[in-house]
Order: sequence, then C-alpha cells, then structure tokens
Amino acid sequence: MIDLKALRNDPERFIDGARAKGSTVDIPQLLELDEQRRALLAEQEQLRSEQKKIGKELGPQLGKLKGQLKAASGDDQATLQAQVLELEARPAELKQRIQSLDESIEAIEPQWRSLQLHIPQPPDADVPRGTSAADNIEIRRWAPEGWDWDADWEANRGFPARTHLELVDAHGLVDFERGVKVAGSRSYALTGDGMRLHQAVLALGMQHITRTHGFRATSVPVIVRKEAMTGTGFFPGGYDQTYRIDAQSTPGPGQDLYLTGTGEVGLMGLHADEIIEADQLPLKYATVSTCFRREAGAAGKDTAGLYRIHQFDKVEQVVVCRADEAESRAHHAAMIGIVEELLQALELPYRLLQCCTGDLGMKNANMIDIECWFPGRGDDDASGRPTGEFGETHSASRLYDFQCRRLNLRYRGDDGKTVFCHSLNNTVVASPRILIPILEMHQQADGSIRIPPVLQPFMDGQDVIGG
Repeated sequence: MIDLKALRNDPERFIDGARAKGSTVDIPQLLELDEQRRALLAEQEQLRSEQKKIGKELGPQLGKLKGQLKAASGDDQATLQAQVLELEARPAELKQRIQSLDESIEAIEPQWRSLQLHIPQPPDADVPRGTSAADNIEIRRWAPEGWDWDADWEANRGFPARTHLELVDAHGLVDFERGVKVAGSRSYALTGDGMRLHQAVLALGMQHITRTHGFRATSVPVIVRKEAMTGTGFFPGGYDQTYRIDAQSTPGPGQDLYLTGTGEVGLMGLHADEIIEADQLPLKYATVSTCFRREAGAAGKDTAGLYRIHQFDKVEQVVVCRADEAESRAHHAAMIGIVEELLQALELPYRLLQCCTGDLGMKNANMIDIECWFPGRGDDDASGRPTGEFGETHSASRLYDFQCRRLNLRYRGDDGKTVFCHSLNNTVVASPRILIPILEMHQQADGSIRIPPVLQPFMDGQDVIGG
C-alpha cells in the first residue's frame, strides 16, 4: 500500500509509476475521493468538538433560561421558551448530522480503500523502462570453469544434450503419468533418486541460508487468511493464480482460506499489526514450504515436465529492516549474493537480469531475476535437439514499506515515533524446477548424472545417478 501523504504531495510520481508498470488504476479518482473523505472527516470533527462543548455548557444555560422563564410573561416568556427548545434540540441535530456524515464516509470508503490497494509501488528511478520481460537487461553471467558461452552444448561437452524429460524417464526419477492420475495436469510424483535429490537440494538451501548466513529457520502456515494475502500484496491482483479453500463448502463456521504460492506470505504475516523495537532489526527469516500456484494463463512447451507446475517446495529468505533506502539496497545485494554462492556451489551457469518497469509486478520497487542455463530448453537445431535457453529460477525483490504498510508492521524509531518497516524477499532454491538444470548440466555421455559434490553429503555420499 502506498503512502497517502506522499501521493497527495506528488501525485505525478505515482501516476507515472502506475503507467510504467502497465497499471490502469484511476489515481485522480482516488485523490478526489480522498479529498471528499477528508472534508467530511474535518466537518465531523468540528461537529464533535461542538457537541462536546455543548455537553458541558448546555446544563447551566438551560438552568438559567428555565429560571428566567418562570418569572417571565407575555412576549418575554415566548422568546425564552423558543430559546430553551432551540438549545434542547441542538444535541439531537448534531448527533443526526454526525450520523449522516458517518454514512457519507462509509459510502466513500470501500472504493477509497480498493483504489489504494490497486495502486502499485512506483519503480525506483534507476529501473529501466520497458513493457515486458523482453525488455529486461542482463547484468552479468557466471559459468563454471571450462564452460564456453559462445559454444553450444555438444561443443562444450562432446555429446548431444538430453532433456530433463529424457533423463528422468531413463532413471525413473519422476512419474508424470501417475501424478496426473492423482491430481490432474501439471502434476508429478518424484521417485527414487529424484525424490532424494529434491530433498538434498532443499536441505542444502536451508543449511546455506541459516548456518552460513544466519537467517532464522522458521516454519509458517501455507493455508492462510485473505488478510495475509492482501497484506503481502498478492491480492487483489493475484486471485487467478491462487487456490482458494471455500468455507461454504466445508462443514462448520469459518472463512475462506488460500494456499500460498511462496513462504514469503507466512513469514511477513508473522509480524502483522506489531511494533518492533529498532534494536531487533533487521529480522532475517528463512523457511522451507510447499507452494501452490494455479499457473492460470501459462501455456506452451513449459507445461511439459517440471518447469511450470502447480505444487513445489521452496526455501525462501525474507528481510525486514529499517526504513532506509541505502540499507534496503544493501540487503538486496546481499540476498542476491547468497543465491549466487549456492548456484556456483552447484556448478550451474546463470545470469542476473535487471527487470524493467513492465516486469516488476505491483509491489516491487526493484527486482532482479536469476536465470539458470537449461540445455534442454530453447529452439531445436537442425538435428531436432534443443539449443539451450535461460529459465528463471529466482527473483529478488525490494519492496520498501509497501508490504509493511498493508500489514501495519512498524518499528519504534530513535525519537520514539513509529515508522513502517522495509521488507525484501528472494528465493534461496525452488525444487523441482532447480532439478532441471542440475540434471541437464551434470549429465554424462553414458547417460548417467553426476551429483555435484556439495549435494553428496545430503545423499549419503552418492556421487552419481545411473552409473
């Protein structure tokens, strides 16, 4: 949620930011409603002040007038009687007017609140302009020693690349047919070494973020209330990607609940409506959770295999810090560095992409995507084999106070006043998607798959699949 005071002071910044993100939210209408609401509240406050004053003064005034009334006659008596009736009617008139203003405010507030929830976080000034992911800009790339970016897979490794679909089939790592039988399209069942590799990657990620980098390991609910989804910025814009548990279809009283698509929702929701002491910041949390996404509207070849699926597991990192842009930027860079360390340990070629304004999403001031190299993706060559392609595996987001305003998450500053915190998040590792580059990059000429040394301790020392 944006800062209304900042919006009033500089509406063009938010209008331009919404336009840059492709949002059609009507900011001038919000400003108009906000002005109406403030005027109504000001009038209401004035009337309440008068009501309070009258409450103190009415008794003595009425007593005086009624005393005079007893001794009056003729026209004087009529005048005094009219004054008494006017004074006695004034509290009821004020009460009725205040109630009428309440009704006017209540009529405005639903749209006033809705428009606020739809206004996106303005992108940072140094984020490049663009309309889609096609306009993202590569920052840098990394590859293990011996990998030549200018050569194809076969030139690098000396044999044609097999896709992850071919590899999992050859080694019995995934059962797609039975997964679909149980849960429908884009479902799967990891089996044998496929499941062991999946668990090893998650264990490595959790160990890396907690033991090496000091994040606090925390479990969170993956079934959450609407308030948690709205507070973290996934609603109202993400209903089509979210699974809902309808309270009306379940026995007993309750409310609709939602399956989360990231552990970020639970981690950020832990401190909703709290005031944190400044010396407790930054909060650094990590969780591993099952995530659910409908992938509504996604189509194409990514629907086959493990790349775009409805259920997966993810190690997530979240930072809550002081409201300081320089500090937020420093945490952002550090979180990206944590992931780079992990990918380099897994010996996976990758690149960092600066997301353009049109690819940021509603809540982000800035976002850096990390894409691994997938030898089994991309267009086919003359022999019908894929030429390789980058695929997103991580997104590191800087949100400033956008989420914390919605969650009412604050800290007490040095002056004793409360300030909304800043928040950041980034994937540590998401599986089984990360299994695709692991399997494809570490495949051998004989069809076996080398297990990276960093994963071997989590697989009882096993160093190869299918050897």
